[in-house]
Amino acid sequence: MATPLRSNRDFRLLWMSGLFAVLGSQMSALALPLLILKETGSAVQAGTVGTVSICAVLITMLPGGVMADRVERRRLMRLCDVGSLLAVTALTVAVWNGHAPMVLVLLVATAGAVLNSVYAPAAFGLLRAVVPPDQMGQATARLQARTATVRLVGPLVGGALFGIHEALPFTAQFLGLFLSTVCVALVRTRSAAHKKAGSVLSRDELTAGLGFLWQLPYLRTVLLVFGLGMNFAFGALTFTALAVFSEGGRSGLGGGFVITCVSAGALVGALLAPRLSPDRHIRALLVITCWSCVLTAGVLAWLSSPLVAGLLCAVCMCLSTVASIGFLSTLLVVTPEDRVGRVQSAASFLSSIVQPFGPLAGGALLTALGPRNAFGVVGAVLAVSAAVMTLAPSVRSGAVPPPAGPAAPDADSDVPAPQAAAQRPASDAPAPHEAAPRPVPDAAGPGAL
Repeated sequence: MATPLRSNRDFRLLWMSGLFAVLGSQMSALALPLLILKETGSAVQAGTVGTVSICAVLITMLPGGVMADRVERRRLMRLCDVGSLLAVTALTVAVWNGHAPMVLVLLVATAGAVLNSVYAPAAFGLLRAVVPPDQMGQATARLQARTATVRLVGPLVGGALFGIHEALPFTAQFLGLFLSTVCVALVRTRSAAHKKAGSVLSRDELTAGLGFLWQLPYLRTVLLVFGLGMNFAFGALTFTALAVFSEGGRSGLGGGFVITCVSAGALVGALLAPRLSPDRHIRALLVITCWSCVLTAGVLAWLSSPLVAGLLCAVCMCLSTVASIGFLSTLLVVTPEDRVGRVQSAASFLSSIVQPFGPLAGGALLTALGPRNAFGVVGAVLAVSAAVMTLAPSVRSGAVPPPAGPAAPDADSDVPAPQAAAQRPASDAPAPHEAAPRPVPDAAGPGAL
């Protein structure tokens, strides 16, 4: 009988490591643009930091997956932790001394993004070694609930600390990263791929994760339609709601309520997931989530109420979070051990690449067509995605591993995909909201699971 998660020492350490790291990251995520505004008075420069971080993550995400399949994962996580501590230390010292040059801020933000791209797939690979397959859904739900809670609390704490002294949020981030590093160092489990990946910049290795996802019709369909299409459309929907209910920028109350409801929905979904067994009901969750988003867009096209918008968006976010937890847990189980880093990075890449364009599209539609028609167009895109998820045969059949043989990449791997888990329907795709499985860092170092 498997050890319960509450008695799994290494899982508890990974959970606490993520708690400390993500809390520090969320505090600095708010404090960093405030620091740049205070130093330079330029909103453009403040926005540049976030843009640099996102670009660095997207560029290094796939190579980071290859690295996670080449180096023992716990060791790789420790190296990333040390690098992150050095970067955050440099920034913290500079802020305490009264001046943080823009060049230093950009270097720290870039270093944090690159390290995060390596750390993330290594952490998921180690999680797979720490948690047995039948507990993966429960473990993923606990990690998601922790992260959702910290995302609600972290910015508030960071803003309060910044109001006392601008260096305090970064000092708190340093302490969090230090504690996170200690937790990872205490983990006893080791996780090394039995078959090493090739060169980090090899085209075959960079595309190995994408190739695996493409071979499984279920994963291919769900990631393209739910991960790409729904992420894009839901991003446009929430931004349009933010702009409309903020009265064109004259009031932040209505728009802020909508965004708060989205975050609260993510937290509720993560808390509910362990009781709903999302891996067993994944197709129903996917379909219900998609049509709930369509309904939300339709209602908002005719009813201008921030209260209704917030509640409907919260329901969509709750459902999509439950579905995402199911997908992530099953993806980790069905992926061959020697490719888990590359596959996880590929899935994150696909769900992240459209994120910057959803708000842009929402803003363009709102400007060109007005609120009602903008919601209508977004609803039409959501309806197409929902129809595909409802009718596609590949979604009904679930995830079936590619046949072993010469045509399948790495068919000679020593670690085949777990057959028992592969017979279950693969759970979900990244939720249609702002994030991939892990948050995009600012000046933060590696986040957590």
